[in-house]
Amino acid sequence: MELTQEAWYAALAERHGSALQEKFQSASVCICGLGGLGSNIAVSLARAGVGHLHLIDFDTVDVSNLNRQQYFPDQLGIEKTAALTETLRRIAPYSRFTSETVRLTPENIPTLLRGFPIICEAFDKADQKAMLVNTVLETFPEAYLIAASGMAGIGSPNTIRTRRITKRFYLCGDETSDIADGIGLFSARVAVCAAHQATTVLRILAEAFEP
Repeated sequence: MELTQEAWYAALAERHGSALQEKFQSASVCICGLGGLGSNIAVSLARAGVGHLHLIDFDTVDVSNLNRQQYFPDQLGIEKTAALTETLRRIAPYSRFTSETVRLTPENIPTLLRGFPIICEAFDKADQKAMLVNTVLETFPEAYLIAASGMAGIGSPNTIRTRRITKRFYLCGDETSDIADGIGLFSARVAVCAAHQATTVLRILAEAFEP
């Protein structure tokens, strides 16, 4: 059975309401890092019908990624940008997906992230998270930034939350757990944090801002 564009958007509008779905379809979101957080964020936003997702990562799919990231064994060795784009096109064939296979730095962020009104930070390492957050806040004060801190281990998912740090900066996670402490990353808990980030994107688009 072929899925037409009209049927796809009609089904989404039935779920979300036409006015809200139009906001999702016209939105553009940049996701920085396509690991456990970023790949799950992208899948959630694609399923919601967000019109344009821009994906950034420098890495390739490794067997160690398969326990929590949205990749498959037959994608091993493929650039994450290409592998995830393939998956997202199967999920949401009428959305637009663009990508950059590059490592983000303070030097290239002003160029690569320019023009995106919503940016998701989805890196693994604390120093890279801090670098991206600080650079985005300094360079793009009008952009919305949704970052994550703390999702390791198998602690209660209820400790993961979303806080509005400033008018345009949100932080998701338990803000405590860290893989540097020897605590592993588990698919379910990482996905909870990613769901917080994706939901925050949708709430921003819906103008349902956190207090």
